[in-house]
Amino acid sequence: MKQHFFHTYPAINNALGKVNQTINDRITIKNTQLHDALQQMASNGGKYLRPAFFLLFANINHQTADEQEKLIKIASSLEVLHMATLIHDDIIDDSPKRRGAVSVQAAFGKDTAVYTGDFLFTIFFDLLVETMTGSAYLTRNARTMRKILTGELGQMDNRFDLDQSLLDYYRNVNGKTAAIFSLAAEEGAYFGHADHRTINLAKRIGQNIGISFQILDDILDYSGDERLNKPVLEDLATGVYSLPLLLTLQNHRHELEPLLAKKRQMTIEDIEKVQKIVVTHGGVEQAQEIATKFTQKAQTEIDELADKHTRKMLKLVANKLLTRVN
Repeated sequence: MKQHFFHTYPAINNALGKVNQTINDRITIKNTQLHDALQQMASNGGKYLRPAFFLLFANINHQTADEQEKLIKIASSLEVLHMATLIHDDIIDDSPKRRGAVSVQAAFGKDTAVYTGDFLFTIFFDLLVETMTGSAYLTRNARTMRKILTGELGQMDNRFDLDQSLLDYYRNVNGKTAAIFSLAAEEGAYFGHADHRTINLAKRIGQNIGISFQILDDILDYSGDERLNKPVLEDLATGVYSLPLLLTLQNHRHELEPLLAKKRQMTIEDIEKVQKIVVTHGGVEQAQEIATKFTQKAQTEIDELADKHTRKMLKLVANKLLTRVN
């Protein structure tokens, strides 16, 4: 588990270590292939951003030992949900890698990968039942799962669609990425006993940071920063038209359409031409500006939080996310 910039905040770093241990304790199963697949996924270097957001808003330092144990389980549920969605994403995209390592579906086959993702969902549900029975957030988690699925279905419906609107893109991002960030922040504030205003503020902060996070991830397709283990133009090759391309299509469709019309028959040379067109016409810079706006909006909302330590850490996280393409 990589904890990156959380190591300077011992309370969060230690709590994330407990999250990691909780997940490892839960992913035990007799089936050898599933066991190996789960171990591979758990050890592939996740940044644990979603549990960290939850723990920051929960202000774990100020909770009793029993409450801390509950918070660790909820934080673990968020990462388990995220892991399950990643495995299923890789199956759909036929992705050979995840976080720089061979993906579960590539290493073990699609059957094992499907069962591995499903098993993670059962762990997610177990953790929710253990911590949220009688709470409104049991329903909130269920609705978030539906929102994630809606975002993924929206992305699937828009594959190879040259007429996809920016609104379609934002709707999909709100589901597939921002939903878990928003849930993590909101329920962190709730289970940390924050007031109603702070809970709503946390929800908005998580959503805006989640949108920015996805836009920056999309930019990596075109900037090709291999240090972040993102296969260059993988999304484009599977017909997922992300923000830099959509922005470029608005004014330079005549250059892009003959290449994109080839769909899955695009060659590496075709993809490189698309990349060059997007970069040359400022699609990456425009997307970066939009990501900056969402991050700045989140930072403005962070300034409204009462706890200065939470404000400081969240601003650090937001700044790191904003600069990770450089």
